Amino acid sequence: CFRCFPLPADLKVALWRYMRNGSNIPSIFAQTVKLHPNKPALIYEATGETWTFTQLDELSNAVAHWARGQGLVSGDVVSLFMESRPLQVALWLGLAKVGVEAALINFNLRHDSLLHCLGVSGSRAIVFGAELADAMLEVNSSVSQSILRFCTGEISTEHLANLGSQHLDPLLASAARYPPSPCSPPKNMNDRLFYIYTSGTTGLPKAAIVVHSRYYRIAAFGYFAFRMRPDDIIYDCLPLYHSAGNIVGVGQCLIHGLTVVVKKKFSASRFWEDCIKYNCTVVQYIGEICRYLLSQPVRPSEKGHKVRLAVGNGLRPSVWEAFTERFGVAQIGEFYGATECNCSIANMDGKVGACGFNSRILPNVYPIRLVRVDEDTMELVRNSRGLCVPCRPGEPGLLVGRINQQDPLRRFDGYANQDATRKKIAHNVFKKNDSAYLSGDVLVMDDFGYMYFRDRGGDTFRWRGENVSTTEVEGILSSLLCQTDVAVYGVAVPGVEGKAGMAAIVDTTGSFECNSFLQKVQQALPPYARPVFLRISPHVDTTGTFKIQKTRLQREGYDPRLTTDQIYFLNARAGRYEAVEEELYNAITEGKVSL
Repeated sequence: CFRCFPLPADLKVALWRYMRNGSNIPSIFAQTVKLHPNKPALIYEATGETWTFTQLDELSNAVAHWARGQGLVSGDVVSLFMESRPLQVALWLGLAKVGVEAALINFNLRHDSLLHCLGVSGSRAIVFGAELADAMLEVNSSVSQSILRFCTGEISTEHLANLGSQHLDPLLASAARYPPSPCSPPKNMNDRLFYIYTSGTTGLPKAAIVVHSRYYRIAAFGYFAFRMRPDDIIYDCLPLYHSAGNIVGVGQCLIHGLTVVVKKKFSASRFWEDCIKYNCTVVQYIGEICRYLLSQPVRPSEKGHKVRLAVGNGLRPSVWEAFTERFGVAQIGEFYGATECNCSIANMDGKVGACGFNSRILPNVYPIRLVRVDEDTMELVRNSRGLCVPCRPGEPGLLVGRINQQDPLRRFDGYANQDATRKKIAHNVFKKNDSAYLSGDVLVMDDFGYMYFRDRGGDTFRWRGENVSTTEVEGILSSLLCQTDVAVYGVAVPGVEGKAGMAAIVDTTGSFECNSFLQKVQQALPPYARPVFLRISPHVDTTGTFKIQKTRLQREGYDPRLTTDQIYFLNARAGRYEAVEEELYNAITEGKVSL
């Protein structure tokens, strides 16, 4: 039970040392390079290319000199919009060497969501992958002409001209490789490193601020909590615009000198073969990945690997045990922690189903709590003194973490948008006049202090490893349908991780047409945000303040026996929505239909 206590203490000591020395992530990486100059740092699975620590250092130096040559200065922001590749790491690391902050944009975003992310970051430039040139072309006329555009990868001169873009690759090839002169004033552990976008609990993606100390804290938390080793090789198939891929994974390379294999896109059929090919000992997952691997036919490679540790979050108990038994992975490193949160927890001893632990005997050592909340409104329940009410074991509660801006483990840096930051802070939580971070997630603690994930609170649900913002999807669908009332929510499907998106659409005239709707949706939304189920209804229930009431809709789900409304299911393979009758409903619930 006490194994969680040395971890924050060790982290705090290391962080204070780095803060006292005026360190930052580039300077910590420089120490790593000195220790392992010729060791492979990053391997790109798509091409088999290997970057040693020295080569990664020199490439990031080239990025730094290029950035300065473009007139970018400390505090400027550059958006990175590309599929996962080692160059993405060299780009944000090189920018950080001259104090420029990267905004890591989800490569699935299109149209309004993409424009929004470019806008809220205040980017002065964007670097995009050639594979996303078409997505850039769709928004190019709406992007300010003052924003510099650079493309990496194979692209025609004509395409570059249409985008008003320069080709980055030859510019980096000709840039100096020696270390840049430090920026003035120098960046320290409390300064901004980059932005990671989170859908949060409402609206469009929010740019979460990642300071240097937070990057170190998240990476070191994973390293020490799950007893990683310097000779480990990590298989990172998670997107590098997420903290799991770019901090929990790549951070082990930059800070601890581990070799990381970067996979452009997850492949269930190639997973174990890749692990064998590159001698991987650690893999990363989200709950979905483990289920996809279990659904694959048995292969000799699934037991011929050297993987001893799988690190990630969202692994359901039933999948957990099946995964470890079938694939022979000795340790599951399940953790909880959003990019911006100050209340990360880890399951260090493999308790099946738990996402973390906090002592019930000495709870103040790590000041996080589960507090009572109205699960319908997500409003905090308070006692007669106006303070929050701690939950008893077995009682669901909102996870909160006490904020202390002077403590690198307790600080909350929030978002680029100040309003969004304020919404995640509550006051008078543990005691009068304090402040705490609101995670938006409901967990349950058992009698021993192990915590279990209950569900995502607020207005998001998780599908295909992504957070889906119901507010954002509702806005897009409503505009596609001439501002029709639309309610979006997640529904559980037996045997499937996360929640499938469902949209209740008001159709008062009987003119709704599935096929044309699907065509519009495919253009406007990334695959994970497209509604899997539709419910076409003459009206939707609203509250007194004209908010759409989803409680009944979620309860009835996609069961055609519970409503006279027509329900449709997205048959992705056939590329169409199909009416859900009782036979199809039974097939879906029995796992006979692929989602």
